[in-house]
Amino acid sequence: MDRIILENRLNSPVREERLEAAKELGKLISSREIVPAEGQNDVNNHIHTTFSFSPYSPSAAAYFGFMAGLSTVGIMDHDSVGGCEEFVEATKYIGVASTCGAECRVSVKNSPFEGKKINNPDQLSVIYCSLHGIPHTQFKKVADYFRPITAARNERNRKMTDNLNALLAPFEITVDFDKDIVPLSELKNGGSITERHILFAVSKKIIEKFGKGEKTVDFLKNSLKYNVSSKIEGYLCDPENKCYEYDLLGVLKSDVTRFYIDANEDECPDVSKIVSLANETGSIMAYPYLGDITNSVTGDKRAQKFEDDFLEDLIAWLKRTGFNAITYMPSRNTIDQLRRLRSLCDKYGFFQISGEDINTPRQNFICMAQRSPEFTNLQDAAWALIGHEAAATKNIERSFVSEKTDLALPYLGDRIAFYAAIGKNTVEKRQ
Repeated sequence: MDRIILENRLNSPVREERLEAAKELGKLISSREIVPAEGQNDVNNHIHTTFSFSPYSPSAAAYFGFMAGLSTVGIMDHDSVGGCEEFVEATKYIGVASTCGAECRVSVKNSPFEGKKINNPDQLSVIYCSLHGIPHTQFKKVADYFRPITAARNERNRKMTDNLNALLAPFEITVDFDKDIVPLSELKNGGSITERHILFAVSKKIIEKFGKGEKTVDFLKNSLKYNVSSKIEGYLCDPENKCYEYDLLGVLKSDVTRFYIDANEDECPDVSKIVSLANETGSIMAYPYLGDITNSVTGDKRAQKFEDDFLEDLIAWLKRTGFNAITYMPSRNTIDQLRRLRSLCDKYGFFQISGEDINTPRQNFICMAQRSPEFTNLQDAAWALIGHEAAATKNIERSFVSEKTDLALPYLGDRIAFYAAIGKNTVEKRQ
């Protein structure tokens, strides 16, 4: 079958068709009829899929990540592990190493950081955190944890949709949560609905009313009063732009305060709950570092203060609370920020993990900044995640963070090397 047809089927609404396409593409890869881009041991542990918000299904994320040159791919969806089983199966067909995770928000109101903006731009006293290396036998338990959170989030999503409709009413634009937003998601299959889904639906309505081009830009700038950079304006003035809806979404998401409603404790339970879940499932509990923004390294972030002013106090508290790892994106921060963070990780014994947040078609699966010799440890970390996941899936007591592992391999460097070897050996056996 034609490669383009197969690649398009990776985003079929039918899971079986997606996996069948991955299987056929895997055969073409094995026969060298399809050759991926040449990578440099690149890894990415933070690829979103359609089970939260992304242009990629789990099968598509596995395939296009590999074709971009990744040697390991990692799924990371908001409040969902619904895509993990498909992702694992697709990576086996394609022949790329994989790791599974989930990202969520928790409350830190009962901590020294109550009332602070930490690593969540939208809400005080709430942090993002991530479960990494979820053993495959534990997907159901993690899914059960997220189910009531998803229900609570959708109650808030409906209210935020109402807020947006009130703002858009003068322009005769209306979005229906059930008819316009839910179909953009994998909610019925265990996925989540985020603010991006809501704004993607709004983007479609704006395009439907004004078309692609200058009328939409005029509406954004003069009617809705958004600041639109010259770069994005150029994208939105181009009716042939294949990423048009995503670029429009980016403008709308630049100011969520217009419609945002704070999440309550039903949606963001106390941090202790997610730490307990990590312990019960043998997953690695990680804090994603955001870092203050002055002059944005990537050029697309406004100046904001996050956790840098109290970073060491935060990291010490994370250690006491039961976190095992810190995850960060080398392309997002300055080298001085990263060196300070890495020094604190060493001081407090944190496993360092990387991941480039992929949720739009403009983003590159490869993080060029991570190719610096200074970040070679992040390649080893990805392989250690894979080894941990393989070992803990067979026996949860073999988890990277189990009590038995703590006793057998108390030095973090030895532990990373041990599990990285398992990860590489697992892939070699698969091949």
